[in-house]
Amino acid sequence: MRGETFRRVVQAIPAIAFAVVIVAEGGLVFALGVVAVGVVCMHELYRMMRRARPIDLAGFLALAALCLTALYGRRSQLVMVLAFSLLVTLLLALVRKRRRGVAWGIAATMLGTVWIGLAMAHAVLLRQLPHGGALVLDTLIGTFIGDTSAYFGGRAWGRRPLAPRISPNKTVEGLICGIAGGAFAFWLFGLAYQHEWFHGTDRLVIGLAVACVAPLGDLFESLVKRDLGVKDTGRLFGAHGGALDRLDAVLFSAVAAYYVSVAVLR
Repeated sequence: MRGETFRRVVQAIPAIAFAVVIVAEGGLVFALGVVAVGVVCMHELYRMMRRARPIDLAGFLALAALCLTALYGRRSQLVMVLAFSLLVTLLLALVRKRRRGVAWGIAATMLGTVWIGLAMAHAVLLRQLPHGGALVLDTLIGTFIGDTSAYFGGRAWGRRPLAPRISPNKTVEGLICGIAGGAFAFWLFGLAYQHEWFHGTDRLVIGLAVACVAPLGDLFESLVKRDLGVKDTGRLFGAHGGALDRLDAVLFSAVAAYYVSVAVLR
């Protein structure tokens, strides 16, 4: 177990450094960095769903448009971009001059747009909030510490399966440990950096939201992979899977962190 944990940490170092740099820079640098990460995740998804023949270019364009709209536009305009992305997907599908399987290709493309594109756009929205850099880092730390806590808690005390048909190794005990560890990590990180604007109750509320929603992202990706008969989405992190495997929880927790932060930080 120690050797596996060490490998996970070593393989994650470049990703951690990349995240710290773009979060610290913010603005266009952060948005473009998020787009790059989103393209990798979306490529992994579309590769898994290749039998449905998704229109990759339409998904990539929608991802970039959503993130840049989150940066330069208003949140309400994301709906307009999402609607327009469906039209672009349809037009690119017609360019292919295919008559059969077009509906499946459009559906697969829009899954990536909604699941990955909207989540990445909300990460940009979160970074744009006052003290957004700290909020993004808090969210990442809470999500990943929660996942680690769930892993070790499940190994140590796991008895009752959480969702055996989706992910047989996940347990109720692991889920509880993950929620507790993620919420505490979010709260502790804010305390350690003495955010005068970030009161303890606010940290706890946002951290709890992040820690509760993150496992849903993990289960969602597990459901998709199981349905497609795939173990890992890629090999970017070696034996520990691809980018989508590492960020599945963040795709849900970033959205939750944004809306809860907007609600409680006034």
